[in-house]
Amino acid sequence: MNNGKENSMIRDALILFAITLIAGLVLGAVYQVTKEPIAVQKEKAKQQACTEVFQDAASFEAVESTAKDESSGNQVVPDSWAELGFEGVDIGEVMAAKDGSGSVLGYVITVNDHEGYGGDIEFMMGVRSDGTLNGISLLSISETAGLGMRAEEVLKPQFTNKNAESFEYVKTGAAGDNQIDAISGATITTHAVTNGVNAGLHYFREILMEGGSGNE
Repeated sequence: MNNGKENSMIRDALILFAITLIAGLVLGAVYQVTKEPIAVQKEKAKQQACTEVFQDAASFEAVESTAKDESSGNQVVPDSWAELGFEGVDIGEVMAAKDGSGSVLGYVITVNDHEGYGGDIEFMMGVRSDGTLNGISLLSISETAGLGMRAEEVLKPQFTNKNAESFEYVKTGAAGDNQIDAISGATITTHAVTNGVNAGLHYFREILMEGGSGNE
C-alpha cells in the first residue's frame, strides 16, 4: 500500500513538473515573439512624444555627455536635488532636439515622478534653449479615474509655451505663467506632475546648460 502511495506521489510530482516546464517554455516563447513588437511600439511612442513637445525639431538625438547611474540607468542629478524636494523624481533619457542644419533647439527630458497617488507618473517635457517649456507628454500614469487621470486634460495644457524658473499649483485660479490650476480632488497628482516638471527644469539649467551640453 505504501509503495502504491509513494508511486502515486512521484507520478503527481512528475506531472506537475512537466506542466510547469511546458508552461515556462510557452511563456518564454511568447516573450521572444512579443519582445520586438513591444520594443518597436515603445520606440514609436517615444518618438511621437518627442515630436509632440518639440514640433519644430527635425531630429532627436540621445545626449551621451550627461553622467548616468549605472545601476538604474537614470541620469545623475545635481547635489541640490533633495534639498529642493526632488528626491522622488528620476531623470531618464535626455534627447537633443535639432533643426534641419543640426543646431540644438533645446532638449526633450524624460521625467519619472514616483510620488503619484497611484504610483509612477512618467512624462517627457520639451525645453527650448532659452528655458521656454514647450509642453509635456504623458507616457505612463495610473491615477484615480475621474480625478488624477484628468491630468491629461487639466494639467498638460497648462504647461504649454511657458517660461518660468519653476511652477506652483493653486486651487483658487492661476494668476500668472508660473501658476497651475490644481485638479479638483487630486492634489497629490497635481503635486507630482508639477514637482516633476520643476525637477526637469532644474536639471535643464544645472546640468544641460551649465554643464556645457547646451553648446552642442
